[in-house]
Amino acid sequence: MIFPRRSGILLHVTSLPGGHGIGDFGESAYEFIEFLAGSGQKIWQVLPLNPTGYGDSPYQCFSAFAGNPLFINLGALREEGLLSAVDLASAPTFPDEHVAYDRVIAFKQELLRKAARTFFADRTEADRRAFDTFCQKGREWLEDYALFMACKKVHNDAAWVHWDAGLCQRNPAVLREWQNELSSELEFHRFAQFEFFRQWEKVRSLCRRHGISIMGDIPIYVAHDSADVWAHPELFRLDERGQPTAVAGVPPDYFSATGQLWGNPLYRWDVCASSGHRWWIDRCRASLGMFDFVRLDHFRGFEAYWEVPATASTAAEGKWVEGPGAEFFRVLQAELKELPFVAENLGVITPGVEALRHSFGFPGMSLLLFAFGKDPQGPSFRPHNYSRELVAYTGGHDNDTTVGWWTSAGVGESTRTEEDIREEHDFTRKYLGFQNEEVNWVFIRAVLASVANTAMVPLQDVLGLGSEARMNLPGTVSGNWRWRYKADSLTKEVCERLLALTVLYDR
Repeated sequence: MIFPRRSGILLHVTSLPGGHGIGDFGESAYEFIEFLAGSGQKIWQVLPLNPTGYGDSPYQCFSAFAGNPLFINLGALREEGLLSAVDLASAPTFPDEHVAYDRVIAFKQELLRKAARTFFADRTEADRRAFDTFCQKGREWLEDYALFMACKKVHNDAAWVHWDAGLCQRNPAVLREWQNELSSELEFHRFAQFEFFRQWEKVRSLCRRHGISIMGDIPIYVAHDSADVWAHPELFRLDERGQPTAVAGVPPDYFSATGQLWGNPLYRWDVCASSGHRWWIDRCRASLGMFDFVRLDHFRGFEAYWEVPATASTAAEGKWVEGPGAEFFRVLQAELKELPFVAENLGVITPGVEALRHSFGFPGMSLLLFAFGKDPQGPSFRPHNYSRELVAYTGGHDNDTTVGWWTSAGVGESTRTEEDIREEHDFTRKYLGFQNEEVNWVFIRAVLASVANTAMVPLQDVLGLGSEARMNLPGTVSGNWRWRYKADSLTKEVCERLLALTVLYDR
């Protein structure tokens, strides 16, 4: 798929400012969209919007279909008459520069439950019809998700493999008993999803009015403790107890001597194929219903994936296994017609991966941060080697910010020596032709000026923030996905500076 020449900003919803502890679909989202429009941007890229589980990671979610209830704006619920001014006044004081997830979850869950009770007690006929239509349309995933979340609550948030045997194994009679027993809890989760998607559609509508496309994200893998794996265990590499027999990761590389052990269960691609890849088709259709186009996370895994025994202590014990390949994408294409995908083709990329990507016309990605070190793939990340169909970034959500990378040089998070870092800095200055200019704006200019049709910049780089604003440090299990920008950060000066470069380079 060929994208027009344009640029955009990468910012996850959690990072929006606001008074309730976490970014949401309220006023700050609308203000950010106005900033995008004012600075000439045409794309808002978000990370997965699904309900987060382990480590608060958007890549470890309880469902690949459901939305994260934490993104529901409480002020909108007040306007709908589902909450009162007193309810909102009860909000505790939250940090404004990071998300305190435990406190936010406790606070918002309580008010969402109150809003649900009010909704079911006082809803109008129009609300009832809209709710019933939503539930019926999403029934295939919504009922499994609602029951999964209700059962997790009863089992004190234990993973589904530790639930009662009949429930764990999805005995039909047992499922009916739990559905009856937990009917009010199921209604709460249906309401939360109804409200999430209703508010998200308003955000999308404003983007459409400003000519802004939203790029979503489809993680290749799902969390083991998810409604997806519980409801479709036959699609995953599990033993008779539901535990993974093989898990996902990536091998040792330039940035990690032992690789990355993600722990997600691997797919039984033969079983997926025998069902016509129905679950994947439904998943992609749902995602394309939310976004204008999507980034396919870890595209490399569709050609060949790194299989690690579930008993392994590091990813170094894994091996490459052939993935579903072109057959998978042909099935998707036959069902969905257009595949507006961006292939995340970072990491160990082989000619086979690139051949698969090119055969379906998926744009690849390039990160300028990777262009200047000793990684053998470094030359491919340099702008003079870009192709027009590329999506070029200054950096991504798994990397330090540009300023953080420049000032801390990633000491301690890669296999580079201090001498490597000095040489990298020298080459960066020489290649980009600068000395003491603000490095973030040097990088922004480079990707905007490139021939790549799509140029993306994390908001942290637009704001010139350091490592304190980093979103994720791969291989760590806590302290990630927390950064938020301050409400007064999107200044007129920043907007005009970004707009000037955007206009200058025909974005």
